[in-house]
Amino acid sequence: MTTTTLARSPSAALLIEKEQHYGARNYKPLDVVLTRGEGVHVWDVDGNRYLDCLSAYSAVNQGHCHPRILAAMTEQASRLTLTSRAFRNDQLPAFYEELCELTNSHMVLPMNSGAEAVESALKVVRKWGYEIKGVAEGQAEIIVCSENFHGRTLAIVGFSSDDQTRGGFGPFAPGFRIIPFGDADALEAAIGPNTVGFLVEPIQGEAGVIIPPDGYFTRVREICTRRNVVLILDEIQTGLGRTGKLLAEQHEGIEADLTLVGKALAGGFYPVSAVLSNTEVLGVLKPGDHGSTFGGNPLACAVARMALKVLVEEGMIENSARMGERLKAGLGAIGHPAIKEVRGRGLMLAVELHPDAGGARPLCEALKGLGLLAKDTHDHTVRLAPPLILTADQADWISERFEAALRSI
Repeated sequence: MTTTTLARSPSAALLIEKEQHYGARNYKPLDVVLTRGEGVHVWDVDGNRYLDCLSAYSAVNQGHCHPRILAAMTEQASRLTLTSRAFRNDQLPAFYEELCELTNSHMVLPMNSGAEAVESALKVVRKWGYEIKGVAEGQAEIIVCSENFHGRTLAIVGFSSDDQTRGGFGPFAPGFRIIPFGDADALEAAIGPNTVGFLVEPIQGEAGVIIPPDGYFTRVREICTRRNVVLILDEIQTGLGRTGKLLAEQHEGIEADLTLVGKALAGGFYPVSAVLSNTEVLGVLKPGDHGSTFGGNPLACAVARMALKVLVEEGMIENSARMGERLKAGLGAIGHPAIKEVRGRGLMLAVELHPDAGGARPLCEALKGLGLLAKDTHDHTVRLAPPLILTADQADWISERFEAALRSI
């Protein structure tokens, strides 16, 4: 792969200026204005090509503008896009069946965004606690982990341990208890008679790709079963092939009671999420308890069905495992003194820098200048999550660009 000299045109500068002027400033993106994507690559308005190592936070696992997903979306968009759940449509039943068979689930609750799926799970597990477990009304408690990231809604930021995420948005809903991530003893100790659920990410992505100790989830599953607590795994980032398995829970051979998927469920074409569960938990919902105008719409279902098909039929999950090992090894071989650790699973990787190395943001800026787009997180860590269609040559190219960027700064 060749490196292009990257420049920013007046048109790019004008677009950035307009975004700054008219838009709420709740993001601080790299100053690259993208206009086209194909496979692992994106192009900016000046024609410069980049290898995308973020995949829209794993929403584009199948690669940008996958032709089979595009065709399914176009075909369905020309027939029927939205009915609301007031009426039935011919895509939803097939979506239910195919997703359940693929993930070994009993029931599906379709939603739109990942945060909606999390909020839905919180509602459902509370209702299960009152109606099935017998917790007194208004007393249900859900355990979460420090450094978690489950979305940006008011209820979710209320149980975040990130001061910036919480700051200025209170008061917050009660009913949550925070424990350290990766500590099964802390989970056991935190469970009380009113505990109805444990919400946790298999790998903490936003925290910097933090992987729990081996055997952690095996013990978590045993504790939740023994103490009659619903295990809720947020697989919105880790799921659908990102870690080299369909779901990250499979690395320890467990099954959650509630599994949350989104992002790559529609291959980057459309916001689609889902709560997957057994009949006992999702079965507590009755007509009128919960809903969404767009959740389960025919366009979303058609797109998601094809997104799942290409993920499986084109071997993307297995490729994620192979290329993840190759890329992790390549990054680990750099040996630059600024690197503190390279970690990850599948194509969900992170390079953590030493605190005195100058920070991750300058490194991401340098990588952009070399034709590679990555995201900094928690000041000293760079996340790398390219589409699951990555080739061996491209994996090696990423390592080479990373080493060159480290030298440059």
